[in-house]
Amino acid sequence: MSAASPNSSALLRPGVGRGLLDVLRSRFLLKLLVRKELKVRYRGSVLGLLWSYVKPGVQFLVFYIALGVFLGQEKSARNPNGLENYAIYLFSGIVLINFFSEALGNAARSIVGNGGLIKKIYLPRELFPVASVWVSAVHFLPQLIILVGACFVAGWHPNAFQILAAVAGFLVVALLATGLGLLFGAINVYFRDSENFVDMLLMVATWASPVMYSWNLVRDKAGDTIFAIYQANPITTGVELFHYAFWLPTTPGGAEMPPNLLSLWLPVGLGTSILILLLGQWTFHRLEGRFAQEL
Repeated sequence: MSAASPNSSALLRPGVGRGLLDVLRSRFLLKLLVRKELKVRYRGSVLGLLWSYVKPGVQFLVFYIALGVFLGQEKSARNPNGLENYAIYLFSGIVLINFFSEALGNAARSIVGNGGLIKKIYLPRELFPVASVWVSAVHFLPQLIILVGACFVAGWHPNAFQILAAVAGFLVVALLATGLGLLFGAINVYFRDSENFVDMLLMVATWASPVMYSWNLVRDKAGDTIFAIYQANPITTGVELFHYAFWLPTTPGGAEMPPNLLSLWLPVGLGTSILILLLGQWTFHRLEGRFAQEL
């Protein structure tokens, strides 16, 4: 065989790349897609990026009044069994669950939403779900700044371990959102019902993690087996790490955290997120060859 002859073993299926490795090599395209999504989302909007402050602020007030005041989650003279600094506890969970919900919801719709571009040119298709996660991270940053400011007002004095725990919690949830975004983004091209499934999943995710209530309630009422499954949920891990980093240092007398949070549940949550990321990438790689035809 001559040097100019094609080598069949080196051929790849049309439209199929090397997955997330192509995203790393296409950082400039990723940056363009993030800018495009931000511009399109706020086109014609008066407040623009300020909605990143307004929406979680309203959400926080509704939950705080309903749960903290009316249902007694806030510790007070009348309710000594409530959570101290419940406002910090609640908001530290809300900012992370909002990031996850926005990232997964938009990533799951990203391939179908960019169908016109996908049918015209080839570029790594993983860029679209990953760009959705990055846009959600942009919206997450203003909420994080507000959270840190509120923590300082409440007497926040974290140590290095707690700061690293916050980074680890965000990483666990970001990997999970990316993996599920790749998975459902690919499936959504073939079965549009997956959008409704993702919406239901996000509705459950808020209540299936200790965002608005203490993990003690699950331990006391559900039993050891259910509690272990609950703690193995990467979202639960991420939220509890945020509580450990932001809420715990604001409680003068300290507070009880889930046992083995750093030694057991952090590795379990991180490992689960990585496995889901690999599953999402594998599924995406198997299905992306017919995206243009199906769209």
